[in-house]
Amino acid sequence: MSARGRQIGAETPKFVWVGAMLALLFLSLPLVGLLKRVAWTGVFASVTSGPASEALRLSLITSVFATAIAFILGLPLAWVLARIEFRGRSIVRALVMLPMVLPPVVGGVALLGAYGKSHGLIGGLLYDVFGIQLTFSPLGVVVAEAFVALPFLVMAVESGLRSIDPRYEESAATMGSGPSERFWKVTLRLLSPSLIAGVAVAWARALGEFGATITFAGNIEGRTQTTPLAVYLLLESDPEAAYALSFVLLAVCVAVLIAMRGSWLGRRS
Repeated sequence: MSARGRQIGAETPKFVWVGAMLALLFLSLPLVGLLKRVAWTGVFASVTSGPASEALRLSLITSVFATAIAFILGLPLAWVLARIEFRGRSIVRALVMLPMVLPPVVGGVALLGAYGKSHGLIGGLLYDVFGIQLTFSPLGVVVAEAFVALPFLVMAVESGLRSIDPRYEESAATMGSGPSERFWKVTLRLLSPSLIAGVAVAWARALGEFGATITFAGNIEGRTQTTPLAVYLLLESDPEAAYALSFVLLAVCVAVLIAMRGSWLGRRS
């Protein structure tokens, strides 16, 4: 930290420090409470047997596919938002970010309105023509998870694209590189930290999705019951397994945030 930064820190009013500590305490207490309830000697057995094991397996598979969809769709979308000026761009960006602030259950209802077999905009067509039913199916879980994860990847990638010094791409252009070659050999390499961060956070978000999944895909054990849904039910029947699964999700999220902190803050700290 610079001398100027230390001086500003020393001049910080006491009420700011008190407020910061209270905020930290407010955020930490629930996590401490969760860790206190975990039966550490039986964590492995709890998450590798019964419904918990099946839910964890399904969550890992569906979250990977959901992240792949978010990557395939989010990378070009972030490019358009970061590099192309067009009328209504702010509206498009707001639409992309909407799943981040939309109540998850409302997101699930919206997915039903679009992909529901009976009354969805294209759900009936998908079923009649291709025999694809998204509701109450593992594929529906993937769609719900991708819907909520996509904005996180777009946000990270768009920020990364905006931070790239255009002189690198301009230099490649003067040496005869075409747009596609510049993208793969220059832009993508410079973008890789932000892209990795976006993929990691999108995957963590997909892994922890609850509301849209239960509304759109249901909570069918062995078919659409992901880890968060299993936690919800196991709190009544098997609290030890519920807390063990919660700890797994917590550990994943903490690991992702720690590993990617430099990408979000712009430096290692």
